Amino acid sequence: MSSSVFLLFLTLSFSNSWANLSSLVDATPSTENFIICIQSNSNNVTSISQLLFTPANASFTPIWQVAVQNTRFLKSSTPKPSVIITPVDETLIQTALFCAKKHGYEMRIRSGGHDYEGLSYTADVPFVMLDFTNMRSIDIDVVNRTTWVQPGATLGELYYSISQKTDTLYFPGGVCPTVGVGGYVGGGGYGNLVRKYGTAADNVLDVRFMDVNGNIMNRKSMGKDLFWAIRGGGASSFGIVLAWKLRLVPVPEKVTVFILNKTSEEGVTEIFHKYQYVAPTIDRNLHIRTQVFAEYIGNTTKKTIRIMFEGIYQGTRDTLLPLLDEKFPELGVTREICEEIRSIQSTSVFWGFPSSIPTEIHTNRSAIFKLNNKSKSDFLRTPIPIRGLRKIWRKLMQNDGSALFMINPFGGRMDDYSETAIPYPHRAGVLLQILKTVNFNGQTSDTTPTSLRRLAWLQSMEEVFTPYVSKNPREAYSNYNDLDFGVGSSNYEEASLWGERYWKRDNFKKLIRIKANVDPHNFFRRPQSIPVF
Repeated sequence: MSSSVFLLFLTLSFSNSWANLSSLVDATPSTENFIICIQSNSNNVTSISQLLFTPANASFTPIWQVAVQNTRFLKSSTPKPSVIITPVDETLIQTALFCAKKHGYEMRIRSGGHDYEGLSYTADVPFVMLDFTNMRSIDIDVVNRTTWVQPGATLGELYYSISQKTDTLYFPGGVCPTVGVGGYVGGGGYGNLVRKYGTAADNVLDVRFMDVNGNIMNRKSMGKDLFWAIRGGGASSFGIVLAWKLRLVPVPEKVTVFILNKTSEEGVTEIFHKYQYVAPTIDRNLHIRTQVFAEYIGNTTKKTIRIMFEGIYQGTRDTLLPLLDEKFPELGVTREICEEIRSIQSTSVFWGFPSSIPTEIHTNRSAIFKLNNKSKSDFLRTPIPIRGLRKIWRKLMQNDGSALFMINPFGGRMDDYSETAIPYPHRAGVLLQILKTVNFNGQTSDTTPTSLRRLAWLQSMEEVFTPYVSKNPREAYSNYNDLDFGVGSSNYEEASLWGERYWKRDNFKKLIRIKANVDPHNFFRRPQSIPVF
């Protein structure tokens, strides 16, 4: 993680250039000039040439495509970068930052490529893409229960690396193995351990961070405000995360998982109604995720609601079963459907694989299927009544089978945090987070008549949920960014339409103040990034 002598040289030689850069910026960005700038400020032109790609290079499109995790953006009309940079060390990052500013390019930063609107690899302006695919080292310290992780590493790679050292530590990250650590942590990050250990950002201990002037900082040198902002406020609005130092949390050698399905005919509406009360308040060792579908019954034309209950318990089935018998007997969990497995195996199960699959799959990015969808998020602070659930089910059954809801309970450790502890505000009082999704499977794009009907259905479902979800603001998760909220940021009134939904008013205003201090010319920008007024 240490900087090279050459990096020190660059820092010194560039220090005077940053301040006067506005007078040097190209009026029209030029790829040729940008490349020349990179090469002239590098001591190994041959090596550098292997890390930069333009559309004229045969590798450009495959490199751009490989981390496009939502395939609805894999189309010729999607605007692509002028240059892709795949650094192997911090020196090239600093050089790229200097040259992008000098030659009038915006910069996009991609770690895993899961961002819901493709903002890390698309833009309607000339831009260079900083792709962290080559910076994915993971340094596990079992004794001190910490790890340094570079931003290009995926959650799956992190989990696998931990599992190779110990089965009694893990990281409270998300379920999807291909999510990049860099952006995930910067947006907050939740998963199966959120009720016991909080968000991923709550478990950040330190950082290596490059600001807009090319300075490399850590937690101490950046100051408490910037360290607060990058943990849940979208780190890429403020600079470039080079590595996160994360706390590893204790877990048992074996956890217990179960999966069961209930349908309308089996009383699932009443079961889910109780779930809203039980799941956020039950023992913090238990997390029960649900997925809701509308589907045909066998080969008939009649539809039903099916809800999949996916549980993970930080303990044995012998302790889990009495707990559920007392708190949630209606769910009907039996010993036969419980499986005691390692934490790394539980990640496989929650991503839809059998527990027996080799855990190395989490290091194989191409082995895990990609998405093709549009999603919207909500937070529930009051249980939805039975009549409301039935109204939602009726709307869901009008869908053509392309929709699902994924619902995660909060409560537990999340109730212990103030909503201003970090920018991520969805804390005490939140019962459930709801993700509503339609896919475009079977369609050539997201603009076919069928795709547009699915999008219209999703928007109309938003209206059905409106009476039941959080209000003033209607909260949304910033890592599930949604450009339907708006992208205006020329004044607070415009920006608040999306900013207050992600961060609430106090946090959003604080983020804006910090942004103005650390990036006053708003170089690190994209739709719905923290603005400067």
